[in-house]
Amino acid sequence: MSGARGRASVVGDRVELARRVTTGLGETADVFVTEQVGHARDLARTARAGGARLVVAWGGDGTVNEVASALAFGDVPLGIVPAGSGNGLARELGISPHPETALTAALRGAPRAIDAGEIAGRLFVNIAGIGFDAHVAARFNAPENPRRGLAGYAVLTARSIAAYTCGRYEIVTPDARTTVRALLIALANGTEFGNRIRIAPDARVDDGALDLVIVEERSRLATMSSLWRLINGSVHRAPIWSSRRVEEVTIESVAPMMFHVDGEPIQGGTHLEARVHPGALRVCV
Repeated sequence: MSGARGRASVVGDRVELARRVTTGLGETADVFVTEQVGHARDLARTARAGGARLVVAWGGDGTVNEVASALAFGDVPLGIVPAGSGNGLARELGISPHPETALTAALRGAPRAIDAGEIAGRLFVNIAGIGFDAHVAARFNAPENPRRGLAGYAVLTARSIAAYTCGRYEIVTPDARTTVRALLIALANGTEFGNRIRIAPDARVDDGALDLVIVEERSRLATMSSLWRLINGSVHRAPIWSSRRVEEVTIESVAPMMFHVDGEPIQGGTHLEARVHPGALRVCV
């Protein structure tokens, strides 16, 4: 259970609810509250090694990513109680936003397999991105940012675009090599970043592929005129948007690239390799 940005009273209420629901269903559960970045991953690894039948991530996309990364390629399934700003994977899987309903569904659900993506050695379960979305993610996740949710994302996007310099990327797949100047490049396992901001409407979490989405910068005017589509989730209708399914891809740039995995920004190098791992994660929803 994520303790980040949470008031003690809110976290305490969540702990009490988790214990009440699990006890009511006849389950024995250990409930932990994370204390820092990376703590959820460590707790999930310990639970997996200890023979847990299910590990539930109660938090936002970052918490879900940490727990999923620890459980991938194993038999212990992931449950999700969404409690973040975006909740991208939870929305993709149709998980209720109501904690008691989501937790009950996870405890009662049958496991199903979904894919995981990997970029530069980091796993993601929803979306990874390079360029402007990673830039905004870094600002959005900064401790000094008080704005959360869709409104906060929209404000940061609008404030950031004017000064942002788009990069030129070489994109290599087994059947093609493309050079493009892009606002962003997304590798989508799910359809949306979160908050119903759709970037890859045809993506599926269990199709054995990632949707490689490119939002080009053909001109600054074209980019600015399409900005509202990026915020409201209709960018796939703009002529600067394109998508194709891939199983692996290499992306190169002269300058080091910032990227994100499920909204968590990471500073990368000039060469990034990404791939899909079909059916790598079991989920109960």
